[in-house]
Amino acid sequence: MNLPLTGETAIWLAILFGMIFGFLLHRGGVTNYNVIVNQFRFKDFTVLKIMFTAIVVGGVGVLALKQGGWAQFHIKPANMLGVTLGAALFGVGMVLYGYCPGTGLAAVATGSLHALVGLAGMLVGGVLYALSYSWVEAHIQKIGALGKLRLPEVTGLPDWAWLALLAGVAAVVFWLLETRLRPQTREQ
Repeated sequence: MNLPLTGETAIWLAILFGMIFGFLLHRGGVTNYNVIVNQFRFKDFTVLKIMFTAIVVGGVGVLALKQGGWAQFHIKPANMLGVTLGAALFGVGMVLYGYCPGTGLAAVATGSLHALVGLAGMLVGGVLYALSYSWVEAHIQKIGALGKLRLPEVTGLPDWAWLALLAGVAAVVFWLLETRLRPQTREQ
């Protein structure tokens, strides 16, 4: 069973939730260029904390929807070279731009001019990728293609165990950041 949301209702809900998401990004401080850049300089771990929290909360939500029969997984193939190159390109772009796509859009909504210029770059990059997709599919996606895999199937551990492990790692990282790294960053 899927949620009975289609057509105009789904579009308005997507807009509403997108606005809420952007507002929360802004309130979390990650629409600030310096917060993103200082994550890469290991001086401000706000981005790491927000991402860990979002991944764990989102994982719980997805698992609950799946268990309740309201959602189903649509697994994309694990094309390792494509993922590796895409992640590297994304990381370089994030360092140069100072935003990821979501925080960049939210920063545009706050009136940031440099975020608007970066948004134009994202759109050009998206068009270039779309134009080169058949070449990427033929020459990059096939290298290291593992098929449609999920960690639960590969390891034999259930979804909830992976989620609990991730939540545990997040808790340890939060504890380390608050007890070990925070006093050092305050002194600098």
